[in-house]
Amino acid sequence: MTDYTVIADAGSFARAVSALRDAEGPVAVDVERASGFRYSQRAYLIQVHRRGAGVHLFDPPVLADFSALQEAIGDAEWVLHAASQDLPSLRELGLEPTEMFDTELAARLLGHERVGLGAVVEDTLGISLAKAHSAADWSTRPLPDSWLEYAALDVAHLIDVRDVLVAELAEQGKTEFARQEFAAVLAREPKPVRDDPWRRLSGLHTVRGRRALAVARALWTAREEYAREQDVAPGRLVPDRALVAAIRADPTSKQELAGVKEFTGRASRSQLDRWWNAIQEGRTATDLPPDRLPGTDTVPPPRVWPDRNPAADARLKAARPVVEERAAALSMPTENLLTPELLRRVAWAPPAEITAATLGEFLRSLGARPWQIDQTAQIIANAFVESVQNGSTAPESTS
Repeated sequence: MTDYTVIADAGSFARAVSALRDAEGPVAVDVERASGFRYSQRAYLIQVHRRGAGVHLFDPPVLADFSALQEAIGDAEWVLHAASQDLPSLRELGLEPTEMFDTELAARLLGHERVGLGAVVEDTLGISLAKAHSAADWSTRPLPDSWLEYAALDVAHLIDVRDVLVAELAEQGKTEFARQEFAAVLAREPKPVRDDPWRRLSGLHTVRGRRALAVARALWTAREEYAREQDVAPGRLVPDRALVAAIRADPTSKQELAGVKEFTGRASRSQLDRWWNAIQEGRTATDLPPDRLPGTDTVPPPRVWPDRNPAADARLKAARPVVEERAAALSMPTENLLTPELLRRVAWAPPAEITAATLGEFLRSLGARPWQIDQTAQIIANAFVESVQNGSTAPESTS
């Protein structure tokens, strides 16, 4: 077992940055967070490996300024696994690649049955990685030696994995597919803040009535505020199911709330005043939330299409199997060839004239990559036209 230390002082940081700057080639990068333990999604450990420079483990809570590291490796190709998970935490620290290789996404495009890091390392290199600490609390200090070993191995083999996957992509003619997908991940804008995020409460569907929903909103907000203040994951203070149990119990007093046995969690009793005040706030609110938010997605679920838009239903049922067939021919999951959402949107309201070109432009406007359009636009157009010829009530279309 190799001894690894966490870089947490200016001198060690400078030496590590110098070694990484002087080395050449791709740079493997990984992030460990404390999801499920802390409120934020900040990085609590950053692992970096470059051939000729070794593996370096950086301590973000102590090292406030990562600009020197960004300068040292920013122009190199970064190799990450499931990059979309790590990029937000890296960007918070001013760390961002200009070029990237995502080993998970590459494995998906190549049709690997398993795409977790351990599985991809084993499939490509024949090396088994223990994943015992993947769900650990990485805000722990000091970090145990076994955790550091685990973290280091997450990047120690990643460049070798990248090299194998590069060769596989070339062999399958998917190098350009991967390049476009990696660029799309880097360019993707953060998801906008959801309207009424309290509606994500697990079990909220069992709550009835606008007044009860106002109580749910107030309890969720009170928990979020306390979780942010304590930097603790909200569910560790009071689980969703406990909040919902309190709402459904409809207690008439603080003492009755304390007596709800399903109202559990380490802060359920120590912060009882907070929760009771939230319940009262919800009960007296004048801005009652609607039972449901108006849909922002103009495409309804496919189960209602036969009644609401039979032509769209026919188009979707004609196109879905041919897209699945093309994905199988390319040895990749269908959702990587074209997401179900994009196919539903184009089937629900296609261009007036259905051709490969018009469908391609439509898909492009929705965010489909050129390679996806090249692979699917014509077969979707053919399927749509066939659905009309088979008796759809859609307008006349041309191929």
